[in-house]
Amino acid sequence: MSDVTIKRALLSVSDKSGLIELGQALGKYGVELVSTGGTAKALREAGLEVKDISDLTGFPEMMDGRVKTLHPKVHGGLLAVRNNPDHVASMQEHEIGAIDLVVVNLYPFAATVAKGAEREEIIENIDIGGPSMVRSAAKNHESVAIVTDPADYARLIAEMDEKGGATSYDLRRMLAAKAYAATAAYDSMIASWFAFADQGVDFPEMLAVSSRLGSTLRYGENPHQSAALYLPVGPSANGIAQAQQIQGKELSYNNYNDADAALELVSEFRDGPPTVVIVKHANPCGVATGNTLIEAYEAALACDSVSAFGGIIAVNRPLDGPTAEAISGIFTEVVAAPGADEEARAIFAKKKNLRLLLTGELPDPARPGLMMKTIAGGMLVQSRDNGRISRDQLKVVTRRAPTEQELADCLFAWTVAKHVKSNAIVYAKGNSTAGIGAGQMNRLESARIAAWKAKDAAEKAGWSEARTIGSAVASDAFFPFADGLLAAVEAGATAVIQPGGSIRDEEVIAAADEAGLAMVFTGMRHFRH
Repeated sequence: MSDVTIKRALLSVSDKSGLIELGQALGKYGVELVSTGGTAKALREAGLEVKDISDLTGFPEMMDGRVKTLHPKVHGGLLAVRNNPDHVASMQEHEIGAIDLVVVNLYPFAATVAKGAEREEIIENIDIGGPSMVRSAAKNHESVAIVTDPADYARLIAEMDEKGGATSYDLRRMLAAKAYAATAAYDSMIASWFAFADQGVDFPEMLAVSSRLGSTLRYGENPHQSAALYLPVGPSANGIAQAQQIQGKELSYNNYNDADAALELVSEFRDGPPTVVIVKHANPCGVATGNTLIEAYEAALACDSVSAFGGIIAVNRPLDGPTAEAISGIFTEVVAAPGADEEARAIFAKKKNLRLLLTGELPDPARPGLMMKTIAGGMLVQSRDNGRISRDQLKVVTRRAPTEQELADCLFAWTVAKHVKSNAIVYAKGNSTAGIGAGQMNRLESARIAAWKAKDAAEKAGWSEARTIGSAVASDAFFPFADGLLAAVEAGATAVIQPGGSIRDEEVIAAADEAGLAMVFTGMRHFRH
């Protein structure tokens, strides 16, 4: 495929960044500039000669600008195959001139939605002519260059300088691929808005999901797997993917996955007292709140100091120096925080491999959204688990009601259990986890593992007894048999929170009554696979 000299360019952009520099570069090669509305005005104000689109088509812009580029003299100039005699004859007959370059970026639909505009304004920001020109130019990339991203202006100008005002086929092919991705993303945003915001549909017949490449990663979960981070196109909640990395080496796939798990859990406490979450392999191994961040960190670490080695830490307050100093006492992969003071940054700067991520405002744990998982031949989609339980929603099912402290411990354990892989058992006491059992094939083993970990923590800390003594225990789903609950009794728990709903609930309640436990049902489970 040969180089194509740019003789005529059509420019129509909503984002004017870099426009004047591009226009000047085109002007240097004598390129005829054709433009629309605000783009033409900006170019003229910069002293560039511009032909209005209406001069090209012979028709004025009409219907409040809805109709201006949808014309044969535009699309004929874009789509004509230059070496096809019939196409050339049609161009001559109808006085259609070839267009060699199209520079278009589309109406700011996503930004209009994000600012909370009314429906009428949102509809008016659905671009029609722009995507049509982009697609026409991209289809005919053998002869036409299509630029949709201002970031590509410099590359276009550099190639024109190298080739005396021409573009190569390789560049045009790359730009065409990028252009179709841009229109696909744009259409997906519009389709999503119509389905979810405008129509209120939970699961539309066609689910359009669009993302852009954030970065390629060193590898995936394992070195033989490749991986990348993609960012949503359009409005979305900010999280680990948008965090500012202050220091440390490149984040890996596992770092992102674990840091996300830590941030999602600590966000449950974003309006609460200072809270620290320590995560290992996407499971919390220690969670605590305290009067200060360092107090919360020390309590969280004490829950499982072995697993915390090489872990991920998330906090719900800006990081301070004393807490940073304490965290520096063991090897930590990633620390995520809303912010960090200068003392904390200076302390972490001595740990060259530690990644410090500043997230700004923590995400809302109650926000809506979809979760997706690929399976062989398809994809599973579900709403986010944003379910939350308040005190007045709990149902006391035992003869003894929980005390105020037991109730607080129950709710704390329940909040953590929501973020532990199933089957999940969490013991909590005094605003701190005491033992966590995760990912077992039966609930009894999770209860036993959590109790064993609590005993091990007590031995390492030199405590007289495990913190499961006098604790509350949360189960992410109902106890199918009484054995799991009896394991919690053996560990020293005095209160239980669980969803209920088993055919053996009466048997489990009777066992709790016999042991003198207080038990509450939530009516909601939190499986996490």
